[in-house]
Amino acid sequence: MSTTFERERGAPEIASSWPEQGVPTPTLSVFDATMITVGIVIGAGIFQTPSLVAGIAGSPTSMLVAWVLGGVLSLVGALTYAELATTYPSAGGDYTFLTRAYGRNVSFLFAWARSMVICTGSIALLGFILGDYLSRLFSLGPYSSALYAALAVVVLTLINLVGLRGSSRLQNILTLLEITGVLLVAVAGMTLEPVAPATTAMASEGSGAFGLAMVFVLLTFGGWNEAAYVSAEVRGGPRAVVRTLVISIGVITLAYLVFVFGILHGLGFEQLKASQAVGVDVIERAFGSTGGQLIGVIVAIAALTSMNSTMIVGARSNYSVARDWPTLRFMGQWQGERHAPTVGFMVQAAIALALIVFGALEKDGFSTMVEFTAPVFWFFFMLSGIALLVLRRRDPERPRPFRVPWYPFLPLVFVATCAYLLYSSVTYAQSQNASYVALVVMISGALVLLAIRARTLRAS
Repeated sequence: MSTTFERERGAPEIASSWPEQGVPTPTLSVFDATMITVGIVIGAGIFQTPSLVAGIAGSPTSMLVAWVLGGVLSLVGALTYAELATTYPSAGGDYTFLTRAYGRNVSFLFAWARSMVICTGSIALLGFILGDYLSRLFSLGPYSSALYAALAVVVLTLINLVGLRGSSRLQNILTLLEITGVLLVAVAGMTLEPVAPATTAMASEGSGAFGLAMVFVLLTFGGWNEAAYVSAEVRGGPRAVVRTLVISIGVITLAYLVFVFGILHGLGFEQLKASQAVGVDVIERAFGSTGGQLIGVIVAIAALTSMNSTMIVGARSNYSVARDWPTLRFMGQWQGERHAPTVGFMVQAAIALALIVFGALEKDGFSTMVEFTAPVFWFFFMLSGIALLVLRRRDPERPRPFRVPWYPFLPLVFVATCAYLLYSSVTYAQSQNASYVALVVMISGALVLLAIRARTLRAS
């Protein structure tokens, strides 16, 4: 039964409002949950970011330190999330933490941004990456990339509607192929003759430049927090959730470091800085003209892997918010035998398909919309970190199977990291005259929230 605090703060009352068979149950192994998390994080970005980081960091040493530090800071965040996810396991993830700490109004705005742009925009963008590659093999006409993207959304949605077991098996295969592809590029780089470093390679760019390099590194590590959305579905209890987060960060960090070492060895630092496509450059040096096709397959697999992972966790956001708001109750159906929020998946697919249509007609506008919503993401990510501090004080009697070590130091480090990335994303959006994008997303969410509140008052 929910506590008085939970009712006052608007926390979900799942057990008392819904039949037991209509809620998430432990279905996933630690391996399954890890593959979902790793699949979200390791995407096409790792094939683009290293050259940016190298150019900003100014030296091989600074570049490698940035990637190691990215893994360390991600681990700090994972430990913070481990306490939240084991204390409040649910399909809502951040939505649940924000609801308990700040109430339903704040968490609704988060769910709105996540459902309308953050998750669905990522799904659509990944679909276009997949479509661009497939269109090179077989074009479907002027809107070929969009058609492939839409087809991928429909097929993956159908697979997920069949059930979590099937979609998680597919995810395991895709993630293993994705990791294999990343390591293949790294091994190809290791087999090449090392490039002699230029005399200017060790020049330092200063702490400000290093901070900017960390922005890109941490963006490439982004997504590990999605493990919280399957925290109620991992077999083995709270400790299994902790293992999922820690193992995921370990696998991601190791894969990234091996990849960066490999391309640094194969291209040399100066060529790495100048490269527009490090994966293509390394593979073509190692395998010749067939390397371009090979890296295309690797990037396509990475895009498909991240799409499926994002869809698995994104639909659970729709399910969770629906259980708090009667107006959205139609999305709050959980098919027990399938272990899936079926309507949540269909709503997510509909939004993603609408964004794909928008992207096909207004490619620049679509890219702007997705790229410049980063301030919204980092703002709510920061609030989730602060939520741990808030809930430690407000809900002190709650059993906490895992407590973040060195509290409150590590959570404060995580919050400070998010605050810096929020500042950097806002600054970048302002430099591109696109700060209005995040404001539009939040204002539209606030208007929808007011409309739902008004409708609820009329109904009562």
